[in-house]
Amino acid sequence: MRNGNWVEESSVRQRLDKASKEATASGKALANFMLAHISDLPFETARSVADKVGVSELTVGRFCRSIGYEGFKDLKDRLKDDISDSPWLLGDRLKDLQQKSATEPALARSLELAVASVVRVYDYAQTEAWDRAARRIAGADRVFVAGFQTERGLAEAFAHMLRYLRDEVTLVDVAGGNFAEVLLTNPAGCTLVLVDARRYSHQSKLLATKAAERGIPITIVTDLYCDWAGSYGDEVFAVPTDLNLFWDATSGMWTLLQLLLNSVFSHCGPAVEERLHDVASLYESFVGYSRSLK
Repeated sequence: MRNGNWVEESSVRQRLDKASKEATASGKALANFMLAHISDLPFETARSVADKVGVSELTVGRFCRSIGYEGFKDLKDRLKDDISDSPWLLGDRLKDLQQKSATEPALARSLELAVASVVRVYDYAQTEAWDRAARRIAGADRVFVAGFQTERGLAEAFAHMLRYLRDEVTLVDVAGGNFAEVLLTNPAGCTLVLVDARRYSHQSKLLATKAAERGIPITIVTDLYCDWAGSYGDEVFAVPTDLNLFWDATSGMWTLLQLLLNSVFSHCGPAVEERLHDVASLYESFVGYSRSLK
């Protein structure tokens, strides 16, 4: 039995991606889990997925039916085309590294997952949402960048590099206790870039909620498990962070932010080159490089 609202989505991956933005909280959690482990799904059961996500086996079945499949088994059967089209390790150097990692299966798996994470980032860079975000970040009167806990480093680095391209870039500081610099600004002239990953900061969701209520456009860079980002972000770029390591790795999120900076640069216009030179000259004056700019 098919749900007509999902028939137009031609692949399992597309349907899961849509569900990760539009489904219920449990549905988003299941969609994000399946997207993050899509190559392993053929080896999972409805019960094993339910246990890993923290829902009931019945919920897994209902979710599969809600996106147009008869159940989890039907979803797996239709997954074959997705997996056969997915990017694998390419190039001699990557193949060589994979072979050298053969004695360390965990390391080889981590390498595959890291490459897949980067591929997903570059897929995002070809979307309408990406271009919209880059244009807005380049042209807004003010850009606010926020990240808390371990993601603060990513947000701080992004804000620092963005200042090379344009002025009026503010790294949001929780020390003020009220985020007035963001929430009392004219929403028509500003935008917010929010970076967060598990375990999500209370401040991130609260800031996103309040900013969205005030009509401030928000670009959210997060992982595949965030079930609230789609409710507030004008653009949500969800990057795989489970690279088979002890901790979730946010390296893919930083790759995305760097690529986003590149797109912002392309939308800044010719004046950006003069600004880059001026900022570099100031840096040379106050801090200095190991080799002079001259």
